[in-house]
Amino acid sequence: MTIQEAQGKIDQWIQEYGVRYFDEMTNMAILMEEVGEVARIMSRRYGEQSEKESDKNKDLGDEMADVLFVLMCLANQTGVDLEKALEKNLEKKTNRDHSRHKENDKLN
Repeated sequence: MTIQEAQGKIDQWIQEYGVRYFDEMTNMAILMEEVGEVARIMSRRYGEQSEKESDKNKDLGDEMADVLFVLMCLANQTGVDLEKALEKNLEKKTNRDHSRHKENDKLN
């Protein structure tokens, strides 16, 4: 599915099951909470912290999907087409960084 389609599916889901969107600031706080859950898994599973027994069955993909869901809710609420925004952002990065990373000795 495209990003635009995903935003549409989320909007449909909100209308059908969620009753309405939480306000933007509540969703912003929820987004930070969800990003924190991804960070917890990453730091314990792939970083130097030891993974707690209670975290071993956490699904990283599901937590990342939670982040996308809330991010898309915010995009829908604020009128942002994430697909167009991502395309524009990649173009900006390409123009700005087309050789910067290749010339970075730290990456070679």
